Amino acid sequence: MSAEIEVRVECYAGYRSDQTPQRFALGQRLVEVEEIIDQWRGEDYRYFKLRGDDDGIYILRHDEAAGRWEMTMFNAGGRNETRLSST
Repeated sequence: MSAEIEVRVECYAGYRSDQTPQRFALGQRLVEVEEIIDQWRGEDYRYFKLRGDDDGIYILRHDEAAGRWEMTMFNAGGRNETRLSST
């Protein structure tokens, strides 16, 4: 069973047409991207670690071939001692 959650993502396409998340929807809730903390490429995916306007830390995965986005990790950010990272 997969733990990923499919999300709707609105992106900014820069001068190289790389897609960078600006906001994403989880059901009816819209989360604005406050900061891209990190990004990297996997074999078939592109990953973004970001901070939302709700102070949550998210990892979004983009399947470029299928054009599909998934949330692979979420940390609510309420307690610093349980956060995955402070950055």
